[in-house]
Amino acid sequence: MTHPTPIALVTGASRGIGRAVALELARAGAHVVALARTQGALEELDDEIKAFGGMTTLVPCDLADHDALDRLGAGLYERWGRLDILVGNAGILGPLSPLPHVDPKDWAQVMAINVTANWRLIRSLDPLLRAAPAGRALFVTSAAAHRAEMKPYWGPYAVSKAALETLARTYAAETATTSNVKVMLANPGPLRTRMRARALPGEDPQSLQTPEAFARKCAELCAPDWRDSGRLYDFPTDRILDFSAPA
Repeated sequence: MTHPTPIALVTGASRGIGRAVALELARAGAHVVALARTQGALEELDDEIKAFGGMTTLVPCDLADHDALDRLGAGLYERWGRLDILVGNAGILGPLSPLPHVDPKDWAQVMAINVTANWRLIRSLDPLLRAAPAGRALFVTSAAAHRAEMKPYWGPYAVSKAALETLARTYAAETATTSNVKVMLANPGPLRTRMRARALPGEDPQSLQTPEAFARKCAELCAPDWRDSGRLYDFPTDRILDFSAPA
């Protein structure tokens, strides 16, 4: 029996973790729907994937355009009728500032991208994930979500990732007995990315793990034979954690 090509949507696919995950899933045989704001960077990704025989569909889109995310679900349904993998990777750091000094517009932007966009994706794509033989949703979080005492001045980012974790866990609970969908969170820890360099400019990037190393594990979490749901994979320790005992 011939199995259909998996369809995988990756947000923030133009650089960093998202780009590495898109490449890894394409190498594993998925047709990657690559979503990001930057058309040129998406085209470079497309060239690289096609160079090894992979398949892509490019979606230039700002995650703050929530109506566009609704249209995305409709478009994927018309073309494939299902979605096998959703990787909610895209996120922004926001201002590193004491909470009373954060501009309301900056706060709203971080929440719109890091939290609301992922809820809109779930809302738009849930029927497609349920229609797949083994729908998989993976959301990239951060230890900042539950280490606020170690991350003063990271308020908007930390709060948004804590909200994202609750969002993913709620979705996992809602799909636990009604579908074949599995929902996981993944904490990459310190990686060699542009966001990390902006947050900690004095850090030696060569001392950090690469996005490519993390992407290989993400591909495992998205595989049809993955059975955990509603849990957190911690890349720095290579452990699956329950939320009763977070990293």
